[in-house]
Amino acid sequence: MPGFELFGEEERKEVQDVLDNGVLMRYGFDPMRNGHHKALELEKDLAKRMETKYAQVVSSGTAALTVALACAEIGAGDEVIMPTFTFVASFEAILSVGAVPVLCDIDDTLTLDPKAVEAAITPKTKAVMPVHMCGSMADLAALKAICDKHQLILLEDACQAIGGTYDGKPLGSYGDLGCFSFDYVKTVTCGEGGGIITNSELFADRAHKYHDHGHDHIGNDRGAETHPFLGYNYRISELNAAVGIAQLRKLDHTLSVQEKNYMIFRNALTEIPEVTFRRVPETGVENYSFLNIFLPNEDIARKAHKALGAHGVDACFYWFDNNWHYYKKWEHLLEQKSLGKLSPEVQSGLQKNNRSFDASDAWMGRTISCLVKLGWSEEETQERAANMVAAIKSVL
Repeated sequence: MPGFELFGEEERKEVQDVLDNGVLMRYGFDPMRNGHHKALELEKDLAKRMETKYAQVVSSGTAALTVALACAEIGAGDEVIMPTFTFVASFEAILSVGAVPVLCDIDDTLTLDPKAVEAAITPKTKAVMPVHMCGSMADLAALKAICDKHQLILLEDACQAIGGTYDGKPLGSYGDLGCFSFDYVKTVTCGEGGGIITNSELFADRAHKYHDHGHDHIGNDRGAETHPFLGYNYRISELNAAVGIAQLRKLDHTLSVQEKNYMIFRNALTEIPEVTFRRVPETGVENYSFLNIFLPNEDIARKAHKALGAHGVDACFYWFDNNWHYYKKWEHLLEQKSLGKLSPEVQSGLQKNNRSFDASDAWMGRTISCLVKLGWSEEETQERAANMVAAIKSVL
């Protein structure tokens, strides 16, 4: 999956261009930069690739989520429905704007269960945030129908699924706003970075200002710019954006390699009747960055995960016990451990997350996800697939 596996002359050329030009900051210094605007170029490329009108690049995927929430005017006491299986950045971003993350069960897509989402809606709900974990998506049509019915924002966290599609549309472009991460281990990397896409002129204009201290960016004098509203510093550097330009150009090639290796694994594991696969919603096409399988029960899944390691199959994850990605290990959220004082409204709202999520546990307890890398030869991939089969068969 990681784009850094494909670092080459293309990335070096773009970075060297920035160093030769001498301006590393995105804004200002116009007389010095000689028309070089790497962040702006990346935004244009991203919007075109994602088939949206607007794109804004920022300093991280977490920043992208934070800016997107702010642009949708989500703040103090508002509730945002998010899945129990994601990365901690999802709830960090929600809390950072003063809103309340409301955990919600997943289904066999490993993403938000639409029925659970509808049941979680309250008068305080302002947005639904499906997270397209491990390269595949939620039932977006069902979630959009729910959002339309209740007049909610649909914010797609596509940080792990860039390049996937749903109903013929790039993931991230189906909802009101979509977010990407371009960190070091993502399919497209800037080293550190993130992106927001939207077809809303209003949201795009807000993002453009909010991510740079609320500056309006009118004119060529930074000191004379006005501040229509408060903002913060979520800018990306020209160096990071330069890497992203080269990486985004490689996306189609990356996806083709991932799909080839993914299918070798999947075809091999199909011979094991006890192995089933994550459901990809109808009209959806994943980006093939992970192969996600279900074992018959939690006990077998745990044994299979250990056996995979013993057979030399690395980069396979048992998320059920993972500190970063599954709610059971988020004691800092569930126990409200914060350096800053949370508002009484947020504290009260977070209490509803202190409950069991049996449906999520039933799926995650049986799930193993195996990363699909780009650097394997076909022979290495076939050997790895054979070792996966042998490992799983050894515990059945």
